[in-house]
Amino acid sequence: MSKFITEPARELEVSRETEVLVAGGGIAGIAAAIAAARGGKRVTLLEREYMLGGMATLGLVTIYLPLCDGEGNQVVFGIAEELLKLSIAHGAEANYPAAWLDKTAAGKFTAAREERVRNRYLTQFNPHLFALRAEQLLLSLGVTILYGTLVCGVARDGDSISAVVIENKSGRSAIAVESVIDCTGDADVCALAGAEIALHANGNGLASWYYFISQGKVNLKMFGLADVAPNAAPSKPTDDTYKAVMTESLDKSVRFSGVNGAELSDAVIAAHAKMFEDIENRRASDESYLPVTVSTIPLVRMSRRLVGAYTLDESENRKPQPDSIGLTGDWRNRGPVFEIPFGTLHGKVRNLLAAGRDISVTDAMWDITRVIPPCAVTGEAAGTAAAIGNDFVKIDIKKLQNKLKNQGVRVKI
Repeated sequence: MSKFITEPARELEVSRETEVLVAGGGIAGIAAAIAAARGGKRVTLLEREYMLGGMATLGLVTIYLPLCDGEGNQVVFGIAEELLKLSIAHGAEANYPAAWLDKTAAGKFTAAREERVRNRYLTQFNPHLFALRAEQLLLSLGVTILYGTLVCGVARDGDSISAVVIENKSGRSAIAVESVIDCTGDADVCALAGAEIALHANGNGLASWYYFISQGKVNLKMFGLADVAPNAAPSKPTDDTYKAVMTESLDKSVRFSGVNGAELSDAVIAAHAKMFEDIENRRASDESYLPVTVSTIPLVRMSRRLVGAYTLDESENRKPQPDSIGLTGDWRNRGPVFEIPFGTLHGKVRNLLAAGRDISVTDAMWDITRVIPPCAVTGEAAGTAAAIGNDFVKIDIKKLQNKLKNQGVRVKI
């Protein structure tokens, strides 16, 4: 029989006020905070860990997937491209995108278009340098960062959020807000606010990426569920063999939703065991093989999302969306380009937006929008919208689109 206790009611101190609260300091949260701060808003960014970047840094998924369509055309711009350049400001770990970044004084590419077809606009970055540079950028914009802080509740005033309840080493308190952007990756704020949400049907498989040193050289081990966009050019225009390299889960019997505490702990423990076994096996033939750093968060790809005003599907390749706020290609294949509707970012809670992995997409589309470029695109759109106002149901879409275009974002194909 289940047992319950009654938690006594208590008054919570309103510890601070902010105009825009961004929950989650992954790529989407970083982009949202940058955009809102540049738009003149007082921004507070909450991050449960003690470093920015989420999966891209703490998860060691250090592949900045393509900003292009695989046919030589860049489709993702704005903060998404700014962050790519920031991630390799101290040099790329691999795949420096010379065909896209090397230009003449007049701004023209030094490489032929064929090189941009052959080599997609992607890179591999150092997670630690990227996280530190992102932190410096946010602080320079006046963003308040609260590390070690979880959102654990909301207070609503009608169909809007008036305050967000947080918990950290100082205990529980509340932050009064004008608007909230949920970039938690698991739609935590959406769920707490009573927005309609959905779980990914298939859950998540097991992975645990790590860096290792062997024979004096440091390398990234994409250990389980490694999603790598290949650079091979198509042999002919109709060639459909361009596919991403997708390794399998470390244990096919393990699937986890990403939103259950005990389940997450079990998944991490299982991944650690597989990783340790792998390291020991490698050391049996190479004593110099040692782990340098390991993923410090669960590698959750698709868990819980908002059910928004619009739900985007992968069948909508190149479909015009009247409220498009940016584009994304398909990191797995050449050719597809999607306009992302603003309706995927909001539901019925008027001052709440979702960005990154939290947006309203079908399970099939989720695999496209969960990666770095679309997370940055939706983060920038959310932050820009929050700089305009806090009633996202009635936002002036044309004004938002024009503002995004002025920021260098391409919103239409």
